[in-house]
Formats: sequence, structure tokens, C-alpha cells
Amino acid sequence: SHTGEGTFYDPALGSCGIVSSSSDPVCAISHLLMDAKKTADPNKNPLCGSTILVSYNGGKQVPVKIVDRCVGCAQDDLDLSPSAFEAMGADKNAGRVKIAWGFA
Repeated sequence: SHTGEGTFYDPALGSCGIVSSSSDPVCAISHLLMDAKKTADPNKNPLCGSTILVSYNGGKQVPVKIVDRCVGCAQDDLDLSPSAFEAMGADKNAGRVKIAWGFA
């Protein structure tokens, strides 16, 4: 499992070629993890579409789908859709919270 910081963003067309909205349970993972599995076509990265379980403050695990790479993220950070950020009980006013996550 991984521990890092969680932030949120308004998803659109991500590096996986998947169009998402702020109400979709999706995330962008660190460019370091994404690029470790790099393929010639970024849409075919094996991490694309994978489900991870993320939690905040020891709370419930929320399933989110990987749809993008986060250039500003440290290795174990996630950039989440606003709905996923709130679903795990985090306050959007905080902006950045400590999270734990792992592949489902």
C-alpha cells in the first residue's frame, strides 16, 4: 500500500484517452508510477482503467479509476476528482490531505 497526499482537480480528457467529469470517481497517479509502465501509446498504459482503493484519515476505502498522470505529484500522491475527494470524507477547503491507497 501507499501513503501520500491527496488533492483534487477537474478531470477532462486524461492521458489514458478517457474523458471524465468532476462527478466521476477517477484519479490521476504520479507521473513517476505512470511512466514506469510507459507504452508507446499512452492510452494503452497498463495502469489506465485500473481501480485503486483510497482512504483519508483511516476512513472508508473509496474505489477510483486511474485515467490520467499527475506531473505535479510526488510518487505516492493522487490527484482525485472532486467527487472522489469528498466521498472519502475529505474537506475540499483543506485542498491537500494525507491519504492511503492501494490497487484493488
